[in-house]
Parts: sequence; structure tokens; C-alpha cells
Amino acid sequence: MADLSAFPIATRWPAQFPDRIQLYSLPTPNGVKVSIMLEETGLSYEPHLIDFASDDQRMPEFLSLNPNGKIPAMIDPEGPGGQPMALFESGAILLYLAEKTGRFLGQGPVDRWQAIQWVMFQMGGVGPMFGQLGFFNKFAGKDWEDKRPRDRYLAETQRLLGVMDAALAGKDWFLGDHYSIADIAMLGWVRGLVTFYEARDLVGFDRFGNVAAWLARGLDRPAVQRGLTIPARG
Repeated sequence: MADLSAFPIATRWPAQFPDRIQLYSLPTPNGVKVSIMLEETGLSYEPHLIDFASDDQRMPEFLSLNPNGKIPAMIDPEGPGGQPMALFESGAILLYLAEKTGRFLGQGPVDRWQAIQWVMFQMGGVGPMFGQLGFFNKFAGKDWEDKRPRDRYLAETQRLLGVMDAALAGKDWFLGDHYSIADIAMLGWVRGLVTFYEARDLVGFDRFGNVAAWLARGLDRPAVQRGLTIPARG
């Protein structure tokens, strides 16, 4: 049985199954990247809910795993060389799990690097811009009389959707026929934009037909449907 005693987080969120990957997360657009990936790969894992309402992400035990105080984070008890491996940052975790399983990186080195470039596109653009637009459209920012900040993020969100729409022309997935971590990285964010952030009409989402069709294909996958609800909220 794996020994996780070296990880302080395991004292606050004890593992019932220490031989499984330990996932510390919340079903947000970043969090579900990893739960979807774990469901797609079939790896055994144990999810732990990190409750923002209780400031779990600021607890010293969580910060010992991710000093940035963000979800998701994980411990793989069977990391490189059979030793436990701790990771944070959703993009890094996607790459790690793809390489661990040899899945969802396409076919060969060209596909691998194209998948990685789209993950970086999501991390550097889609996540930050969609999230900021969500703040100004749904949360406290919606009450600001000055709409210039919202419109700045609106314009950039529309531009990014245009990039994605062009890339998906004639394709089912970002790598063509091969579903990959490129798709997994972005599905939760695009879904969140049009549902949770309530920005479908604002961004004119339906005019990005290739993105809309891709999103529908992704949401039809059983592993995606499961991953979008993990960890279950209390």
C-alpha cells in the first residue's frame, strides 16, 4: 500500500484508497480538465472536494501541495520510478497523465506537439479571457457602469472563439480525427462560457458553428459527462 504520510494534505483529506491517484479539486472549468482526463483514461483515482466557500484552498495543508492556492492538484502514488508524484497546474497534469497512459496525444510527435500548443493556447488565452468576461458579465463586474473593461474581454473572447472556429473547420477535434488533451483542456471552458457565465448571446456564440458542433460532440462523451460533476459538491 502506498505511503502518503509525507504529504501534509493527506492528514486533512485522508485517502481511503492510497494506492489510487488523489485528486484535490472542484468542478470548475480548470478542475474538470483533470476529472475528465481521469475518466477518459480509466485510471483509478479518489477525488477530494476543495471547497472555496470554506477557504480550503488557503489551508496550509493544501498550500503544501499547491503553493499557488488553486485547484486542481493531485498526487500519483505510482509516479516515475514508482515513487509518489505531486503536481499542480491543470495543463501540467493533463500532459503528465497523457504521457503516463500513452493516450490523448494523437499519433506521433507532430500530433503531440500540436496537442501541447493548443493546451498552451487554452492556458494562456481561453481560460484567463473567458474567466474575466465571466466576472464582468455575471459577477460583481456586471454592476460597473463603465463597460469598457467588459468589452475589452468580450472582444478578446470573440477573437479566441474565431481562432478556434477556423482551426476546427472540417475537423471533429483539434487534431482532426484524434480526440486529445487539446479538446479536454477547452471543453469545460467553452461550456462554462455559454452556461455558467451566461455569455452565449453576448459573445454571439451560435455564429461560431464549428466550435458549437465540437462542443456538442465533446459533451456527448460519457467520460466528459461524468467528469463535469467530479468532485461532487457537498
